[in-house]
Amino acid sequence: MKKLMNDPKNFVPEMMKGIELANPGTIKYVPEYNLVMRADAPNPNKVSIVQGSGSGHEPAHIMVVGKGMLDGACPGDVFSAPPMDYVVESTKILNSPKGVLHIVNNYSGDRMSFEMATEMLDMEGVTVKTIFVDDDVAVQDSTWTVGRRGVAGNFFVIKAVGAAAEQGASLDELVALGQKVNSRVRSMGMALTGCTPPAKGKPIFSLEEDEIEMGVGIHGEPGRARKKLVSANEIADEMLEAILTDRKPIPGSDEREEPIFKAGDEVALMVNGLGGTPISELYLVYGHVHEAVEKRGLKVWRSYVGEYCTSLEMAGMSITLCKVDDQLKELFMAPADIPIRVF
Repeated sequence: MKKLMNDPKNFVPEMMKGIELANPGTIKYVPEYNLVMRADAPNPNKVSIVQGSGSGHEPAHIMVVGKGMLDGACPGDVFSAPPMDYVVESTKILNSPKGVLHIVNNYSGDRMSFEMATEMLDMEGVTVKTIFVDDDVAVQDSTWTVGRRGVAGNFFVIKAVGAAAEQGASLDELVALGQKVNSRVRSMGMALTGCTPPAKGKPIFSLEEDEIEMGVGIHGEPGRARKKLVSANEIADEMLEAILTDRKPIPGSDEREEPIFKAGDEVALMVNGLGGTPISELYLVYGHVHEAVEKRGLKVWRSYVGEYCTSLEMAGMSITLCKVDDQLKELFMAPADIPIRVF
């Protein structure tokens, strides 16, 4: 796989430097901690919001730093959790009198880094609370997780809490809001190809020309099944069925929740490209999924089509549904000023 890069070890820092230079006066890069932050942060009148996770999923998360979204993002290397000290120091830099909110996708490495960092920050008197995102319905446990993975639904969490933070919401209010959004969002992905991390030099998995991976993770983790390629509509229908019938486990119980989507609900519908899929194919999928959702009695309130959470150059896509109400509609429509216009 040919890539535009120099030394693979400098791939992430050089990318982050480019983001700073492309957004003068609004974005600041702190190379010591792999931190991209708002140039005007921290703001003493709002909670600071920090996301971590590995690199390789851009625009998630370093390209959604800005007013109305994240105050900072401190990623690790490609597909690697940020080191604990990066999280600690980034949080200190962004510390606000109103506290700091961490948003963490549910991967073992990310959880470990942020949970250890929170313990350190607590000892130093920094007020931090955390939202864990686990919207992926494909598998309960995967290569890098205990429980469900956090994928493109993370964007709806960021957008809601980012907008509410700008309006002056407290840290506890933001935690409750983030948990509400996470409880209402479900996603599933599929892959047509693997992808190649810069430092690895070869694909992390391979598919035959007539194969697809249903339920793939954004780091290339195995999904539900490796299957023969069928039509786009058949692929989308299988994914949508899994999302709409999903019954999430109830913590501490052998029972499961009822499906959250019911006839009459309004939803935000996202078709997200994984990095190597033409926008024309994403809109082809979106058109079918939109009609299929409405045939189920749901109303599509707003569409999101494009690249939100990728996996380097992987060809494939994910589908996300988020059940909305008046509060979430207002927050999702609130203005945001970020380097890439995905919302």
